Formats: sequence, C-alpha cells, structure tokens
Amino acid sequence: MSGTLSIGELAKETSVKVVTIRYYEQIGLLAAPERTNGNYRAYNQEHAHRLRFIRRSRDLGFPVEQIRDLLRLSSEQHDSCSEVCVIAQRHLESVEAKLADLERLASELRRISSTCSGDGPMADCRIIEALK
Repeated sequence: MSGTLSIGELAKETSVKVVTIRYYEQIGLLAAPERTNGNYRAYNQEHAHRLRFIRRSRDLGFPVEQIRDLLRLSSEQHDSCSEVCVIAQRHLESVEAKLADLERLASELRRISSTCSGDGPMADCRIIEALK
C-alpha cells in the first residue's frame, strides 16, 4: 500500500466498512484525510495503521472511550505503559463480569427449560409460568 487510498480502498485494506470509517472520523477517532482536487478523501498509511488499531481494539470489545485513551497513550512513546495496563485490566474485569452474568442466565434458562416437556397445553407451560 503506497501513496493515497480512497475510502473504498482503505475499507478493503483494513476490513472496515466505509460507513464505519466515516463514523470514526465523525467522532474523532480517525483524523479527517486531506481531499483531492475532486474533493475525494485521500487516506494515507497512517490512517490505515490507526484504523487497524481501532478495528483490533473493537474486536477485543474495548468501548470507544477506552480506544480513544489507548490511541492517545500509544502516541506517548516515552511514558510508562501502566495506564494502558489499567485500561486493559478494567476491560478484562468487565468482560469477566459479563461472562459470569451470562453463565447465571444460562443456568436459569437450563433450569426453567428442564421443567417443560413441550407436549402439554400452553396453559400448563412451565416456562411461561416461570416468566410470570
């Protein structure tokens, strides 16, 4: 990838949808690119690098505000990475809490599903009764 890229080329190169690229520009995660004489966006390698960072962060479930912080911190080359570790730890704790909630939900669904044979009338459905 050399020179400039159109938004479509950037989307293909980074596996990020065009609408998402525009959204990231709108909220300030991705700097607006220069424009060509024809007023088309002209992205460069720095845009692609930053967009890959954002995409990977989103793939890991980081919320936008944490990604904003991670991007800011990643440009501070000489500082300690302790703040990055704190952000990652908080996110991990959030993910683990969600997993625990999902496990409780799955357990409850298993419990109420086991009470229903599926062959009785709706008026006697144990799942419906458990939801009331």
